[in-house]
Amino acid sequence: MRATDEKLTGTLQSGSRVAHHTTRLGGQDVSEQVQSWQLERSYSTDLPDAMRAFSGSSSAQLQLQLSGTGGKSAPALYSPWAPRSTGDIARPGQSVVHQYGTDAGVLPAFRGTLRNRSAASGTDTVQLTALDGAERLHGPAELPRPYAGFYWRRPMATATWCVDELLRQAGVHSCPPPRYPEFDPAAPLTLVYASLHGGFAATYGQPEVVPDPRHYSWTRQGAPHEMALVPHAAAPDTNAMTATWFPRSRVTVPGSRLFAEAWVNSAVGFGSTVALELDLNRTGTQTGRLRIAVDFSTGQVFMHSGTREGSGYYYSWGVSALKEKPGVWHIGGLFDTTSTGTAVLPTVQPFLTGPDGTHYPCNPVTFTHPSAEQPAAELYQLRLVTQLAAEAVQLTSGLAGTPTATEFAQKTWVKEAELDDAILPLYAVPRVSGSQWDVITQIAKASMSTAEFDERGVFQWRNYTRFAKAPTAPDLTLTSVRDIAALTVTEEIDACRNYCVQPFKDWSSVKVTSGTTYNDTVVREVPGNSSVTLKYVLAEEEFDVGPPNVDDDQSVAPGFSVRFAASNAAGADAVKGAVDILARREEGCLVLRFTNRSSRRLYTVTEDGKPSVHIQTLKPSTEAVERQATSWISGSTSEKYHGRQEFYAEASDWIQDYRAAQELADAMRVAGQYPVPVLGEVEVLYDPRIQLGDVVRVVDSTGAALDTFAWVVGIKTGSTAPGTVQQTLTLRGTRTNGIPADAGLTPDTPSDRTPVPAGATYADVAAAHPTLGDLAGSGLTWRQVKESAS
Repeated sequence: MRATDEKLTGTLQSGSRVAHHTTRLGGQDVSEQVQSWQLERSYSTDLPDAMRAFSGSSSAQLQLQLSGTGGKSAPALYSPWAPRSTGDIARPGQSVVHQYGTDAGVLPAFRGTLRNRSAASGTDTVQLTALDGAERLHGPAELPRPYAGFYWRRPMATATWCVDELLRQAGVHSCPPPRYPEFDPAAPLTLVYASLHGGFAATYGQPEVVPDPRHYSWTRQGAPHEMALVPHAAAPDTNAMTATWFPRSRVTVPGSRLFAEAWVNSAVGFGSTVALELDLNRTGTQTGRLRIAVDFSTGQVFMHSGTREGSGYYYSWGVSALKEKPGVWHIGGLFDTTSTGTAVLPTVQPFLTGPDGTHYPCNPVTFTHPSAEQPAAELYQLRLVTQLAAEAVQLTSGLAGTPTATEFAQKTWVKEAELDDAILPLYAVPRVSGSQWDVITQIAKASMSTAEFDERGVFQWRNYTRFAKAPTAPDLTLTSVRDIAALTVTEEIDACRNYCVQPFKDWSSVKVTSGTTYNDTVVREVPGNSSVTLKYVLAEEEFDVGPPNVDDDQSVAPGFSVRFAASNAAGADAVKGAVDILARREEGCLVLRFTNRSSRRLYTVTEDGKPSVHIQTLKPSTEAVERQATSWISGSTSEKYHGRQEFYAEASDWIQDYRAAQELADAMRVAGQYPVPVLGEVEVLYDPRIQLGDVVRVVDSTGAALDTFAWVVGIKTGSTAPGTVQQTLTLRGTRTNGIPADAGLTPDTPSDRTPVPAGATYADVAAAHPTLGDLAGSGLTWRQVKESAS
C-alpha cells in the first residue's frame, strides 16, 4: 500500500470519506472543470481468471469529462479545432497527472499522457482518455543478438535484462544511462555500455568472453543502483572474474580520449580489487594495454600503459577513503592518447566518487617511460576484471577534454524503473517485433511475471515468486460491517491445474557456424578526415558481429577484417591506427563506417592489390530443440478430487533452460492444484492507498461467511459527481478453503455401475414363438422381441 501521513491515515481509518481530487493537464490545474473521472488498473493475461495474479501487464487508463471555463464551452476551448492557445492542453500526447484522496490530503493515482479527445458540439463536455507510462513504450522493439551465448554454451543474458533494455530504449532508466548514445562524427560516442542487469549482453558493443555461470550471480542486494554482477570465485587460472566486450567502433590510438568507468560495491564480492582494461590491436602479434585498477584493501588506484604481455609502466594514487568507506563507489579512468605523431605517451587520470557522494580528485600524469608508449593501433576490446559487485560498465571516446566532477557524476538522469531478480537465462536473445510494450507483455506472459507503471510513473517488474508464498499479514482489512458494500465469490474447475507442462528451447547442442561471406568487389577510397559508409544485407538468422579487425603486413586477422593502405596498388604498406571503424545492425543490414583520422587518402586494398573488406557473419549451427519440463504428482489429492487437469504453457523462445522451465511448471502447479476463489466486483469503502498486488484481509459475516487473505488484481475507481467516489476491487484468494472433505457425502461415480436389464432369454422367446415362421410372421424387430417376450 502507498505510504501516507498521519492525518490522511487517521481520516481513512475513522471511516470518514470526504472525497477530493486534483487533475493537471500540461502542468495546469483543471480540477474544478472535471465533471467525472474513472481510473482502472488490472493485470491482463490469458491465464484462467483465478490465476491471473501470476502473470500479465497492466496499463492503467484514465477517463475524464471536462467542462469549459470563463464563459466558454469545453468544445470551444479543447476540441481538435480549438485555438492552439487553449486546445493544446488537451491534445493527444499531453501530460496528465491525477491524484485522489480526501480533504485530509491526496495521493498520486495516475501519471501518463492523453491518447484521444472527443468534443460534442452543443454540450459543455469534452471526453478525454489517457494512458499511463505504457504509452512511452510504443517505439519499435530492438534487441541485440550476440553470438557469445551459444559460442561459449553459457547464458549471456536473461529475460530481465531484455525488459530493462527495452525500457532504456524508451528513456526509462534504472541506472546511469549511456553518456553519448547517438552517432555524430563531431561528438563523443559511447563505445561500450553494459548495464549488467542480469546479462553480459550490451546496449552498445558486444560481449566476447562470457564467464562460467558457476562463478557469479546477479543480485539486487547491495547493487549500486538496481542490479549488479557479483563474482563468487575466480576462474581456476586467475584471481578474479573476467568478462570482455568488443566496442561498436574500433577507434584509433593515438588520437582518442578514452574514458572507462563502472559502479562497484566494495563491500560485496570475494576480494577487494576491480580493473578496467583496454586492449589495443597493434601491428604484429603484440597487444597494447591501457588499464585502471582499484584496490580497496590498500586504498590505491593504479593506471598502466604498456602491453598485455607484461611490459609497460604504471602510476599509483593513494586514496585512504577507499579502505575507510566501504560501499558503493563510482570509478573511472581517462586515457588521453591525443597526438599528431605515430606513437603517444598517454596522459592518465583516475576519477572516484565515494558512497557519501564525495568526489576524490586525482591529478593527471603523463607517462615518460619508453615502455609506456603506445604505437599506432585500434581499440580491440574492453575487459572487466573484478572481485567485487559491478554495474553499469561504460567506455566513451571522443571527449573534448577532461571531464569535470559534475560531468563524471552524471546526475542528469532520473531512476524510473525497478526490477526483480534476474530470471530465464538466455543463450540467444530471441527475435522481437512490435512495440517495446508488446515485447515486455510477451515476456511477462512467458515468465508469469507482472509489468506495470505505478501511480508515480515508475515501472515495476515483478517475478512469479512475488505470489509464491502465502502472506502472513494483510496490508489492509476489509469487513462487510463497514468497508464492503457488495461481494461476489467465484470458484471454477477451469482454475485447477495439477498437470503442468512448460516447453523450452534447448541450446545445449548448438554451436557457432559461418553465415554469409562477403568479399568486397571494389577498393574503397577513404578521403582524409572524412567518412565512408558501406551496407551489407544480413539475414534474420545471422547474429550480430563486431567491427572488423584491421590487418597489417605482419599478421592477418581471420574472418571479419579490413586492410588500409596509402595507395591503391599492390605492395603498398599497410596503415594502422588511422581509421575509426564503426559497425551497427540497422534495418536488416550491417552498416560499416570508416572514418579516416589522418589527412592523407587511404584505400581498402590488400597487399596483392585486391579489395580488402572481408565480412564473415555468424549464425547458430542448428535450430534449438524444443523440450518439455513437466510438473505432476501421481495420485495427488488434487487429482483425487478434481481429476487430472492439464495446463500446457505456450512454447516461447524466452525459455531456454530446463531448470527455469521446471521452476515455472512447478510454480503453476502449486498455484493451481486447487481452484482458488476469485472475489469479483468487491465494492468497498474508498481507500486511495490500495495498489495492485496488495494483500487484503476480507471478512464477510453477512453473506459469504468468509475470512481470508486475497491479492488485489484489479482496481476500478471513479467519480460521477463532485465529492463522491466509488471503488471496486477484483481479488484473488491466496489460498483455498482447505482440501475437500465431502463429509456425509457419497459422490456418484462417473458412470452408472448398475447392470443393464438382460431382457428375454432364449427360452422365453422360444415359448412365445415356437417356430421360426411364428417369429417371422410377428413382424417384430429383435429389440421388440427381447423386450416383449417373457
